[in-house]
Parts: sequence; C-alpha cells; structure tokens
Amino acid sequence: MVTVNHQRVPRKRTYLMCSPEHFAVEYAINPWMDVTAPVDTELTVKQWDRLRETLVQLGHEVHLLTPERGLPDMVYAANGAFVVDGAVYGAQFKHEQRAAEAAAHRAFYESQGWRFIAPSETNEGEGDFAYVPEAHGGLILAGHGFRTELPAHAEAQEALGRPVVSLRLVDPRFYHLDVALAAIDDANIVYFPGAFSAASQKVLAQLFPDAVIADDADVMAFGLNLVSDGLNVVLNSEAAGLAEKLEAVGYHPVPVKLSELKKGGGSVKCCIAELRH
Repeated sequence: MVTVNHQRVPRKRTYLMCSPEHFAVEYAINPWMDVTAPVDTELTVKQWDRLRETLVQLGHEVHLLTPERGLPDMVYAANGAFVVDGAVYGAQFKHEQRAAEAAAHRAFYESQGWRFIAPSETNEGEGDFAYVPEAHGGLILAGHGFRTELPAHAEAQEALGRPVVSLRLVDPRFYHLDVALAAIDDANIVYFPGAFSAASQKVLAQLFPDAVIADDADVMAFGLNLVSDGLNVVLNSEAAGLAEKLEAVGYHPVPVKLSELKKGGGSVKCCIAELRH
C-alpha cells in the first residue's frame, strides 16, 4: 500500500464534558455493561482527566457539566444533545435510567444562551447524530435501530435546517452511531460497514467514497468512538490498528486509555459533546 501524504489542518473545537465521579455500572442497557464487573472510580476519574487534559493541550476549549448523584452515565456527555450552527436539539433518552440527564443538559445550554429545541421524539444526541459540515454542503448522519427512533431524524432536520441521512444500525453491540462511525475531518468519515444494514452501507459508500474503512478489531476496541479536530484524532489506545490506518492517510493519532469507561459501553466520543457555534 502506498502511503498518501495529505495536508491535514486542525480546527479549534469547543467541547462539553462531565466528570465521572458518580460513574458506576449499576444496570445493563447495552451489551457491554456487566453489573458484576467492578469499576475503579478513582482510576475512572484519572483516565477521564487525562482525556480532558489532552483536548486542552491540543488547543481546544472544554466546558464542564456538573455531575449529579444517581445518574452514573452522565459522564457520557455526548448523549445529552446535538448542536449545529448554535442550535441545540435536545435529547430524550430511551431508557428511564438515563432520562433525567436530559434536563441537566438543557439547563446547561439555556444558561449559556444557546437556542434550545426541545425534542418530542426519542433520540440520544451525538450518540446517534454526527455532523460533517463540508460534505455535500453540510450533512447530518443519523443512526437508528436501537436507541434513537427514526422520527427523530425528521425532527432534527426541521430543528437544525440541515439534511439528515438515516442509517440503520443492525448489530446490538454497536447500539449508537458513534460506536460505528465518526467524522475525522469536516468532509470525511471513518466507519465499520458491518454495523449497518446493506442499504445503509450503499448510502455511505456513495456519499463518502474516500472514507477510512475500519475492521472488526478496530470497532471492538471502541476505536471508532473517537474525536478529531481534522488532524489530531483522539482515540482509545486499544485501537492500534485503526491508529495505523489513520496515520497512513495523514492524520495524527492521539491514543488515550479509557479502560474503565469502556465498562459502561463508551469511550472517547461518548465523553465529549461538540458545541458547534
């Protein structure tokens, strides 16, 4: 394989994160959660702190959401809303264990003066929505099949004024879009075809002919649950194979260890919501 030397340019991002001081696996709402596996809270906080510090060192701004006792999954801040062009489409969680998180996110956005659009359909924010601003004039990629309901895709399109492409997830291990697909710059994505229906695979191949294609090992290591600024790709350190693929096409992988948060079924992206002004 010939290594292609593309000139990648980072763009400063603004993110929202929430400390995992109350993180625990107290219930199982995805195939990765095992209530019998102990969680080391101190190590979880250390790993999360390292992730936050990594983003700051890369030049990004990180806002913090105050964690609430009794909401152990609040650390997965990506799920609370989806923000495009300064408009916030709020989340409405599928499972009652996480339902109260939506109000905490709404309070944050409203306190910051963002334009908040309350949802009437079940959706889990950036867990199932990805934005690629320079692809086809600005596309929202939206997953459904396990958490976010299909009518939420139409609601998001009306709320945000951007075309939404619906993609059907078919493997329960990849219950959110952000475990199977990620934007790696403003025009391109990386994804694992096996997470999607045959028709959705065709749609992705048509829209993103130059996408980076991940394999089983990449997706099982939560490698696709990543955050990229267009050059620097922050991803789970277990996903060494994916890091090599990204480096081969001009990106700079930045591995971080998130072994404890993986026990809840999430990694880098799950912990980070992007605030797009």
